[in-house]
Amino acid sequence: MWKIIHKFGSPPWFFRFATKAVQWLLPLMLIALAVGCVWGLLYAPPDFRQGNSYRIIFIHVPAAVVALAGYYVMAFAGLVSLVWKIKMADVAMRAVAPVGAALTFVALVTGAIWGKPTWGAWWVWDARITSMLILLFLYVGVVALFEAYENPEVAAKACAVLSLVGTVNIPIIYKSVDWWYSLHQPASIKFTGESAIDASMLYPLLVNIGAFYLLFAVVVMMNMRATLLETHTNAAWLREAVD
Repeated sequence: MWKIIHKFGSPPWFFRFATKAVQWLLPLMLIALAVGCVWGLLYAPPDFRQGNSYRIIFIHVPAAVVALAGYYVMAFAGLVSLVWKIKMADVAMRAVAPVGAALTFVALVTGAIWGKPTWGAWWVWDARITSMLILLFLYVGVVALFEAYENPEVAAKACAVLSLVGTVNIPIIYKSVDWWYSLHQPASIKFTGESAIDASMLYPLLVNIGAFYLLFAVVVMMNMRATLLETHTNAAWLREAVD
């Protein structure tokens, strides 16, 4: 673990790694996203209760799933920053926060669009929706803290603390439908036991979840590369890497 963290903590190594990784992952992401969206939005069968209105699930669920996973990535970067004082962890936190916020916002908006024909309301203050809104505030809070402090080390420390404290919200989001009354149904995709969603809908959904993970990885690495370009403008290794 330490060797991996040490490698990713090297700006020259990470810049070269991210450049190559983005070149490979970007076309793969675009293909997966196109396949998942076309398959789910156009070719998956209509739901026997919701008709075609359920199709927004192919955007809503991947955005929500990756937004939650992204927060763990940000929190882990915060832990590495606090414990090992690795500067690249600060760069990772700063890169993840706006991407996670955007995905959470997409999940909330698509959830509202889906909720109107399903529940008869754009918004309800149930546990899962409220905890997702808190997730958005946490992401935005990290973005704001990075901008609020002139000292980057103080900003990174404050963001790391907020990221770690905010992790308590993630299990609440996952388990909210089991702990409290909620309009949301229990998890349809299960790793143990049979999933509650038909295979004709499950497979395109899984493709889009994978595509959104690739989207997250690509955008985060591009954000980190942009930060390195900005903060190491005169570094010899950067000029050599760019050339």
